[in-house]
Amino acid sequence: MSDTATRLARRHPDELIVGLVSVSDRASQGAYEDLGIPSLRDWLGQALSSPWQSVARLVPDERALISAALIELVDGLGCDLVLTTGGTGPARRDVTPEATLAVATREMPGFGEQMRQISLKFVPTAILSRQVAVLRETADHAALIINLPGQPKAIKETLEGLRAADGAVATPGIFAAVPYCIDLIGGPYMETHPDVVKAFRPKSALRK
Repeated sequence: MSDTATRLARRHPDELIVGLVSVSDRASQGAYEDLGIPSLRDWLGQALSSPWQSVARLVPDERALISAALIELVDGLGCDLVLTTGGTGPARRDVTPEATLAVATREMPGFGEQMRQISLKFVPTAILSRQVAVLRETADHAALIINLPGQPKAIKETLEGLRAADGAVATPGIFAAVPYCIDLIGGPYMETHPDVVKAFRPKSALRK
């Protein structure tokens, strides 16, 4: 696949290109309506204050097909960030982490660690989750790929974090670290709505 011919065009220099991948045998076969991609789009629409566009893929629980979708989104379409949902448990058909690691150049283990910490606030079975996050890097492009849970409620919690009764952040969500990570790998400058999730950057990395 060409690295440039099919890349999506940025309508603004700081526009984020996001790939959304829902992994599900039944949803990909039309047995039920996928909820993962709409949930991700809705949350990004609430959280991001800077420009963004998304492209989605619905794939079955097949390692080769998941890996192919990730490669297409990053290398072919030029996505800066790819969020997957589904296929991260211990069942034999849950192969999203393996498919993600297969296309990675480097792992980013802190994302998975924090997602499990958030989910453990609710259910002890959070330790069964195997979400990973990785970088995929080519000669002229890099992207962050993050495996998210399959349930819309859990997606929101892990991205956004948890708040105390007074509204203060009690447990940071993983998305607070995403904009700076995208900065560091050469992507666009992302900004968020602080009332949803406040992006964290060192003072030296803040745009004046």
